[in-house]
Amino acid sequence: MKYPVDMSVQPEVRGFFDPGTNTISYVVKDPASSSCAIVDSVMDIDYAAGRISYRHADEVIAYVQERGLTLEWLIETHVHADHLSAAPYIQAKLGGKVGIGAQITVVQETFGKVFNEGTEFQRDGSQFDRLFNDGDVYTVGEMACFAMHTPGHTPACMVHVMGDAAFVGDTLFMPDGGSARADFPGGDAATLYDSIQKVLALPDDMRLFMCHDYGPNGREIRWETTVGDEKAHNIHVGGGKTKDEFVKFRTERDGQLDMPKLIIPSLQVNMKAGELPREESDGKRYLKVPLNGL
Repeated sequence: MKYPVDMSVQPEVRGFFDPGTNTISYVVKDPASSSCAIVDSVMDIDYAAGRISYRHADEVIAYVQERGLTLEWLIETHVHADHLSAAPYIQAKLGGKVGIGAQITVVQETFGKVFNEGTEFQRDGSQFDRLFNDGDVYTVGEMACFAMHTPGHTPACMVHVMGDAAFVGDTLFMPDGGSARADFPGGDAATLYDSIQKVLALPDDMRLFMCHDYGPNGREIRWETTVGDEKAHNIHVGGGKTKDEFVKFRTERDGQLDMPKLIIPSLQVNMKAGELPREESDGKRYLKVPLNGL
């Protein structure tokens, strides 16, 4: 298969693990310049206390500044339901453009209704600087990158290929972790299987970087594997498992899962590119909890 970029380029990738949400954020540096991208940033929230902080984001910012890097992109692989994006906070400190898949409009339409956002909430993705379509090419410094539309977990999921590194969001987990759920609004197990096959069609030595890892069976946290390893060993799709087998397993498994503990604040914030709700007349910001609404 012919791809639109040179996948022999080897960017420097630094992962930052957030134990509170089991999320990995990445700084991806163009090897030919000081330009970089940040993938899937995290804003800290103490949900019970209603308190926002930026410990994780500050760690990423410090790394970029200490290395003398220039931030060009803040990439969101999808609208996360398990952590809040720190993109606006980081952008205010370092610059860069915020990008997400073009199907964010579908997510905004769905959850704009769930959270009764009203007509002032724009559902056209305009809160983001760039909406990526399948196959779109962009650059980080001199390194050409491209976006692959990989729906199934959510309609807006994208895998971002930067040289020999692909950032898969929640499309795949480590081989012993399998795959993400497909039962959110707009999700679909059969579609997710097709998207995973699209990722597994990349070269076998392509490095794959996960958005989450939960250390199955007590192993240490890991977030990097390869296409070849996933094809051979992924417990949900590896070894030639069929689409019917995957859909049956994924559907049954999803029926047993609880909702992510941060889904309500995450969706409200992330569908707006990480922006917090506006201050109300008392100077405070409020998140909504739609009763029986998700």
